[in-house]
Amino acid sequence: MDLVLEGRAYVRGKLGRWSIGMEDGRIAQIARTIRGGERLDLGDMIILPGAIDPHVHFRDPGMTDKEDFSTGTLAAACGGVTTVLDMPNTLPPAVTASKLAEKKEAIARKAWVDYGLFAGCMAGADIEAMAPLAVGFKVFMGSSTGRLLVTEDLDLAKIAALVKRTGKVLSVHAEDEAMIEHGEERSPVDHLRNRPAAAEVAAIRRLSALDCRINVCHVSSADGLQAMEGLPFTKEVTAHHMLLDRDSDTGAYGKVNPPLRTKEDRLALFQAFISGRIDMLGSDHAPHAIEDKEQEFDVAPSGVPGVETTVPMMLALMKKGTLPLEVLVSAMAERPAEVFGLNKGRLEVGRDADLMVIDPRATVPIKINNLHSKCGWTPFEGWDAIFPHAVFVRGELVVEDGEPAGERAGRDVVAAERS
Repeated sequence: MDLVLEGRAYVRGKLGRWSIGMEDGRIAQIARTIRGGERLDLGDMIILPGAIDPHVHFRDPGMTDKEDFSTGTLAAACGGVTTVLDMPNTLPPAVTASKLAEKKEAIARKAWVDYGLFAGCMAGADIEAMAPLAVGFKVFMGSSTGRLLVTEDLDLAKIAALVKRTGKVLSVHAEDEAMIEHGEERSPVDHLRNRPAAAEVAAIRRLSALDCRINVCHVSSADGLQAMEGLPFTKEVTAHHMLLDRDSDTGAYGKVNPPLRTKEDRLALFQAFISGRIDMLGSDHAPHAIEDKEQEFDVAPSGVPGVETTVPMMLALMKKGTLPLEVLVSAMAERPAEVFGLNKGRLEVGRDADLMVIDPRATVPIKINNLHSKCGWTPFEGWDAIFPHAVFVRGELVVEDGEPAGERAGRDVVAAERS
């Protein structure tokens, strides 16, 4: 056995005192006592499966002044995230097999955590050629960062039919472009007026005609949630849509697509999340440099960082009794692993030894000076969080006491699946 962790662990749906043996990157044994191997007694700390963030934008290649795969994955690791799934709207966009291969080559030696890449879908895209390289596919029905946009129902139907043949998931930015206005904006209130909840509802209704596995990214409104009732889609929510709204004091730092909505929308999303009606917790980590966000609201780009703060904020809510532990573990680890077919997400023999160790007593305020994203800001300064004491990726220690430890351990989950 390479290493045995002893402590309170979330195994088979509940906390108990366990020994977890790790060998060759996998969980090799879970028992009350394990003999042999190096041992680490964690006392009253809690061992949880590492989080899987199904929605990040690490800006690499092409926009590495905002973030790169090294800083992004380090931020992820320090936030308890051991696997990230990166979106295709980079420069150049990952919309062909060759561009995906080039992106993989560019980031291959940078990652602190495991990663998968989404392939971007455009009209006429060669879905079949991209499938062996991609963890999933992404469609933008509404304009956002980059120029990946599919607006016609016929094109969407063709993409969905091709994606279905691959067996993979189609993650969708569900805002109907035809319902997005482009009036002048001076605040998050104006941004919401230009991108109403009705655009989200219309997109979801159009998606209901498609026949493939669909994940609706960053659901942002009560009406959007209601529109998905009875549909066989998975749902993803972000911390910023659950904790911030159009009246939060964010200025352009809170400009994001879909927009921050009303207090009622925020509370509806949060209630759906804590009651276990949301499949996945994603950060939609979309960093921009401070100088970009300091521009006039109308021209400032959309997007907020979150890969390092999302899980720690949810852990703090769990400590306060607001969020059940089993709901958080399901949304941050178990369901993303199931949806995207990853051998991760649970403390279970045979799974990758991806896990975080937390001290539930160690609640601290979020401070930008302690975060690791290149962008250098957060909309959650001062919010309560519980950051991991230690993080392991396939049995390798990558974070200890909130700082990088050991070597970069990250690898491509799709390549690993084929090996």
